[in-house]
Amino acid sequence: MLERIRDVPQPTAPAGAEAVPDARGINLFRADPILARLMGLYLPADLCAQLLPVCERLGALAGGRLDELASTADRNPPRLIARTRTGEDRQTIEKHPSYVEMERLAFGEFGLAALSHRAGVFGWKAPLPPAAKYVLTYLFAEAEFGLLCPVSMTDSLTRTLRKFGDPALVQRFLPRLLSQDLDTLAQGAMFMTEQGAGSDVGATAVRAIADADGTWRLYGDKWFCSNADAALAMVLARPEGAAAGTKGLSLFLLPRTAEDGTPNAYRILRLKDKLGTRDMASGEIRLEGARAFLVGEPGAGFRQMTDMINNSRLSNGVRAAGMMRRAVSEALFVAHHRRAFGRRLIELPLMRRQLLKLVMPTEQARSMMFTTAEALARADAGEPGAYALLRILTPLIKFRACRDARRVTGDAMEVRGGAGYIEEWPEPRLVRDAHLGSIWEGTSNIVALDVMRAARREGALAALQTHIAAQVAASGMTDILAPLAQATRLAERAMAPEGAHLARQAASALYHLASASALAFEAAALADVARRSLAERVLRHRVLPRDPLAAEEADDGIGMAALETLLADPSA
Repeated sequence: MLERIRDVPQPTAPAGAEAVPDARGINLFRADPILARLMGLYLPADLCAQLLPVCERLGALAGGRLDELASTADRNPPRLIARTRTGEDRQTIEKHPSYVEMERLAFGEFGLAALSHRAGVFGWKAPLPPAAKYVLTYLFAEAEFGLLCPVSMTDSLTRTLRKFGDPALVQRFLPRLLSQDLDTLAQGAMFMTEQGAGSDVGATAVRAIADADGTWRLYGDKWFCSNADAALAMVLARPEGAAAGTKGLSLFLLPRTAEDGTPNAYRILRLKDKLGTRDMASGEIRLEGARAFLVGEPGAGFRQMTDMINNSRLSNGVRAAGMMRRAVSEALFVAHHRRAFGRRLIELPLMRRQLLKLVMPTEQARSMMFTTAEALARADAGEPGAYALLRILTPLIKFRACRDARRVTGDAMEVRGGAGYIEEWPEPRLVRDAHLGSIWEGTSNIVALDVMRAARREGALAALQTHIAAQVAASGMTDILAPLAQATRLAERAMAPEGAHLARQAASALYHLASASALAFEAAALADVARRSLAERVLRHRVLPRDPLAAEEADDGIGMAALETLLADPSA
């Protein structure tokens, strides 16, 4: 029998487990070398040096332990425990230990919710700028998307509370919001959505009744509340006697418990069984006279909540960029390590072409991440015109990057083949989670219309034109200017009520032009020929008119050879 086994011809090519490329364990920061170069462009040199070891640590976690935790937590969603075993009404949410460990990494070790609000995180002498925060968010999102929703809401709630809240209220809650110790941390949430008032926020029906001691009582149902057991939530409600529509809404800070530790008067009715972000608890909440604190001026709630929403929208765009990068890294790894028809997949011309179609929107989103982070930093510093630029860049990245993530993650799944459809691999979770960005904090239609609203009310279109023109002057890529003028005219039409049907078309055009100019600017600053070719590719394929039936040459006429570095083996 043994002799017969020895006589069986041995395979000359890998067959079986060794033929299935598995990237688990690679450092996702090292797998993406352009990220460190971009950090050097957008961050001060001393801060960049301080953060590089942090990114190394997070990149290793994202490709290994954090990815394992995220996969386990995804398969073990939270459970609502309505009562204790003795019958007390506690409304607690039981989270899997893997999710809790990710919380300790995100809120604790990496301080993602605190680092832009106070000094001391990573030993830095001041709060970190937005670009630093979003680099770390981007890396974290390559492994885990769902937890970044509570992280973003805690960060955004802190920002909104500090901006509009009474000083005594800020002093009372700020230390817990900025804690890196899970035992003292107060996580944040945003309870806004109602069954009868989804995108139509003016139809909000939750009522607020003033108490004699200056606090308020809230009554009604909130339909979709993520991070449902958060210690603090921002809630939109309509005070009794207030006007209809958004002008009658006020913003309230809702604590989960009273100072003595007793539960506040609201119930978590059930948790949502979601397509993605299954590890993070989203629920339905009934407010039954819950005590809350007014934030800012009565009737200014919608405007104040919009500040929090816009911050969350930017976070959604950043997370979409991170998920796209993870999908691309996985696809590139497979292409370099899988053999078919006697060749590695990366050597096949059609595969290379498809991989570049994944790389382009991924790099667009990353450049827009840095561009928008820069605008946020300048706006917070009070630079003239910066707020208007931020106001249009934020919905642009939320609108287009989140939509691109759905396609990129889906197409990257196809590169792995049948294994990519199996839940043991990262692709299914990436695909499910990618669909979220186009829905939360505004669907694509709503956000595209917000781009036009920013242009109309804030003068944001002119600010974007000025910004792009400055980048064109720095890069010399003047081919952008003519289509920019045309896109501006399209956007001006879409700003009018009778042109609302053009909003998505105009928003896409503005995004592609803004990202092309950002890529060209980065290319000039870094002397990076691949980035310049990528900018030209964006212009050719996503802006300018093309004949869909015209055969294209293999080099596509835009320096395909220069793009080779974008297809490098992420494990090299």
